[in-house]
Amino acid sequence: MSTVSYYTAEGLKKLKEELEYLKSVERPKASQAIAEARDKGDLSENAEYDAAKEAQGLLEMKISKMEDLYANARLIDESQLDVSKALVLSNVKIKNQANGMELKYTLVAESEADLKSGKISVTSPIGKGLLGKSVGEIAEITVPNGVLKFEVLEISRD
Repeated sequence: MSTVSYYTAEGLKKLKEELEYLKSVERPKASQAIAEARDKGDLSENAEYDAAKEAQGLLEMKISKMEDLYANARLIDESQLDVSKALVLSNVKIKNQANGMELKYTLVAESEADLKSGKISVTSPIGKGLLGKSVGEIAEITVPNGVLKFEVLEISRD
């Protein structure tokens, strides 16, 4: 049974593009590799053929998983989101209470998380800790080396 995943318009577009690429480019390449290996003779001792078949199986499994993800994807309507609390697609500016360092993150679905671009998953410890918090609230987040306290400074959408 599949679970519903929530995406921004950009994230859903990327998922669809990757799925189309796998189907239209990678799938024919895998079939071609099998055909070339088959042409080389005895299949019982042909490691190249076995490797090509295994690669095709892995590719088909990935395509199937992505098709399932896409079928259960839901687009988030950004205009309907509440800006008074930290939710999916919120830009949250926080201040570490221990060292005074300020950070800004965008809370996103797990499939769109990218720490380099400041996007953290709502299923990560920090993301979970910030969900539902309002400006001025302190989020106590349990991490492997203890508890971090972050003050929510600002919540916005853009």
